[in-house]
Amino acid sequence: MAKIDGRVVGVVPCYLKSHSQGEYVFDRGWADAYERAGGRYYPKLQVSVPFTPATGPRLLVRDGVDRERITEALASGLVALCGVSKASSVHVTFALEAEWKLLAEHGFLQRTDQQFHWHNEGFASFDDFLATLNSRHRKSIKRERRDALAAGISIHWLTGKDITEDAWDAFFEFYMETGSRKWGRPYLTREFFSLIGETMSEDVLLVMARRNDRWIAGAINFIGSDTLFGRNWGAVEHHPFLHFEVCYYQAIDFAIKRGLRYVEAGAQGEHKIARGYLPRTTHSAHFIADPGLRRAIDDYLKRERAYVAEAGRELAELGPFRKGIDEAP
Repeated sequence: MAKIDGRVVGVVPCYLKSHSQGEYVFDRGWADAYERAGGRYYPKLQVSVPFTPATGPRLLVRDGVDRERITEALASGLVALCGVSKASSVHVTFALEAEWKLLAEHGFLQRTDQQFHWHNEGFASFDDFLATLNSRHRKSIKRERRDALAAGISIHWLTGKDITEDAWDAFFEFYMETGSRKWGRPYLTREFFSLIGETMSEDVLLVMARRNDRWIAGAINFIGSDTLFGRNWGAVEHHPFLHFEVCYYQAIDFAIKRGLRYVEAGAQGEHKIARGYLPRTTHSAHFIADPGLRRAIDDYLKRERAYVAEAGRELAELGPFRKGIDEAP
């Protein structure tokens, strides 16, 4: 926290963690190596929105003050807090690129990764979006959407008052089923979903699939000012391409109808490229207190950043969009 004349002008929300789960920027290998060498990696300080792989400001500064001066003070404060709290490290994840660069000047190591985002180019309909794709991918998406609903499945958008407790019950069942298979221990409680329904239902979109008069699958999304943020998905019946329909194509359709500029469909997933989601670089900064561990991680991250940059270029070239004007839509 930074103050001027007793007034708070800057803060960095952070918390101590005793594990590396739920962050989407993976450092478990660092922890294992350090502990095998006799060190103690936990606790560590985490600067992020819990369980949320979405880029946003991490060094929060009040308007009307010297922003550069305050962000410098906050960066220095994080390093000092690391020592006071006896943490091994500080991890600022999904930071803005400008913050990432500033933190590097204070000894933070720079890390990059890739997510896959869809960009609305002012489309009036899903068909307008399809018209920008090459014929192979356009036909593939049409087939996937058709096959996803072939078993008599209907798709429903629930937001605001349309999200009932029955809908939350069904979605929680989906979440637990998928989470138990993928992660072993899902971390969100049933109460969590009721709470967000009570406090921010107008900013929540549930895309739900129904068959034989019961909910069988669904995905939760959060509606931002210009972005739809896709999060958890789950199903109790598994049908070909239903995941793509509920999570990716319906999100695009909703974003077009709401006039949103982007869809962020969560972390990872190169399979999203064929569905129109292109790679976008994400940034995190890591202060490592132990000099030996810092040198080892610094060396690793230099090579990782080069790999991420090259992979991003190659993946972008694999995008499904038409490359020339001579291919008919």
